[in-house]
Amino acid sequence: MINRFPVWKNVIVVVVLLVSLLYALPNMFSQDPSIDISGPRGTAVAPALADTVKSALGTAGIAFKSVEHKQGKLLVRFPTSDSQLKAQDVLAPVLPDGSTAALTTLPDLPAWLVAIGAKPMYLGLDLRGGIHVLIDVDMEAAVDQAVDRYSGDMRTLLRDRKVRYLTLTQTGTALDIKFADAESLAQGEKVLADEFRSLAFNRSEEGGSFLLRATLTPAEVKQIKKFALEQNITTLRNRVNALGVAEPIIQQQGERRIVVQLPGVQDPSRLKELLGATATLEYRLVDTEHGVEDAVAGRVPAGSKLYKDRQGQPVLLKKRVIITGNQITDATSGVDQRSGAPAVFVGLDSQGARRMRDVTTENVGKPMAVVFIENRTVTRVADGQQVKRKVLVEEVISVANILEPFGRRFQTTGIDSPAEARDLALLLRSGALAAPIEIIEERTIGPSLGQANVDRGVRSMIVGMAGVVIFVVAYYRMMGVLAVVSLLFNFIVIVGAMSIIQATLTLPGIAGIVLTIGMAVDANVLIYERIREELRLGNSPHGAIHAGFERAFTTILDSNLTTLIAAVILFSFGSGPVRGFAVTLFIGILSTLFTAVTGTRALVNLLYGGRRLARVSV
Repeated sequence: MINRFPVWKNVIVVVVLLVSLLYALPNMFSQDPSIDISGPRGTAVAPALADTVKSALGTAGIAFKSVEHKQGKLLVRFPTSDSQLKAQDVLAPVLPDGSTAALTTLPDLPAWLVAIGAKPMYLGLDLRGGIHVLIDVDMEAAVDQAVDRYSGDMRTLLRDRKVRYLTLTQTGTALDIKFADAESLAQGEKVLADEFRSLAFNRSEEGGSFLLRATLTPAEVKQIKKFALEQNITTLRNRVNALGVAEPIIQQQGERRIVVQLPGVQDPSRLKELLGATATLEYRLVDTEHGVEDAVAGRVPAGSKLYKDRQGQPVLLKKRVIITGNQITDATSGVDQRSGAPAVFVGLDSQGARRMRDVTTENVGKPMAVVFIENRTVTRVADGQQVKRKVLVEEVISVANILEPFGRRFQTTGIDSPAEARDLALLLRSGALAAPIEIIEERTIGPSLGQANVDRGVRSMIVGMAGVVIFVVAYYRMMGVLAVVSLLFNFIVIVGAMSIIQATLTLPGIAGIVLTIGMAVDANVLIYERIREELRLGNSPHGAIHAGFERAFTTILDSNLTTLIAAVILFSFGSGPVRGFAVTLFIGILSTLFTAVTGTRALVNLLYGGRRLARVSV
């Protein structure tokens, strides 16, 4: 018997090894301390800003490696962390208002690796340093706000439908509407039940009291809480993006908590300030009856107010607010079916829909504006020192004509590009927090501690692998050497796969890699012991090798499959470090099944397959 693989199997092994090696290679290059400069709200920065940055750094005598304009951002690389920190203070006064200059690290990769999209693995907080924040969302307040909205909607609806009622009061998650007689009660129940189908209605006519109680159903309460959590996650992600942090992690934990992890950020006070900021949106009609020039000159009409758009151009709007961001339930970007131009599709709650329909019916053909309002911290230079102060920023982010009356669903056109449409949709969805938040846990990990964790993790892998190599080679001779080569192959595949999917490597993830190495050796041990057993039973060397790999496969698959299930469960129900461990364990198990069985057998076939054997060094 001759042990040989078909050509296609050998090709697969070689291709997997080469691809893994290629995409694992970026992790070997150094990381440059850098500053990532982005425009206000993530808009593209002007290429001319690069000259301003170079001039400021040159004047301050700060050494830098390069200033690159990529994908609308400026990436400034520095030789040391000290020059990076000094540059941040120097650049703050010369950057346009609203720009962000975030500290980060960038791999110093050759152009050919960048061209194929090869990137190093992300490092988690425990390896890179940064801030971990656990936020609790006040779900009770979210439900109360929903009840308040229902209360206002009901008052408006009953008034519009000419239904007389005495009082409307809130009791917990229920609304009690009192009527003067049974006829008004029946009429009110019909009107409200038709409009608010997500509420449960119960009437009471005892003791001469005509009462209708509207209660939030359990399904509606669950939906309100879910929406509040999702809206807050979107809002927080939008705000965190203003920091320009590389690889931020913002995800749900449980039913009411949000985890925010910002690698590389070392200023918890700034993070708290950002997360707790308030923002809102308002829709207003444009004042077309008066001239903007007069308003700029100081003659602002009594019923209007002067604003500026993002380009700094004045816009005269009426003071009357049509709707606010709190009444927006959904916003998505898309394309106008008639013109093919970028558009944003907005959904409103019932009260906002009625108000919008009334206003647009009366103002067809007139322009309407979207105003973004936020309390923002601005850095100014006074007497040679940087001074931070909060200012109220009110800017017009969109102006479009009302083409026809609309209510619950409408679209906003007049947008320059699909990218701007996506940004506007994001602002509309996440302009304000849907429910109050509270930071209940905060951890800051310094970069020195992160580097120490990296050093210890690498040391643990080296020591663990060295122990395994010594044992396997001493016990299994030449077959042990092949097992070591297979282990190295396995490690390269794991690192390459994690780099391809851009997984985040954490300290528990390193533990998962070490565990995977042990499990890979275990698979080789099962194969080699089976070969030994076949040789003791008198089988030929080639027959023993064939039987060893074939008969050990079922046991290897069974043991790894149970661990694979455990990794899936850990990833599904865990969070943070537990998920990091589960990801590396999952990838490692799949890699082990391939390298320990297929990879090792390819090496054995390469060494022994074409030879006549009297014995096997096992």
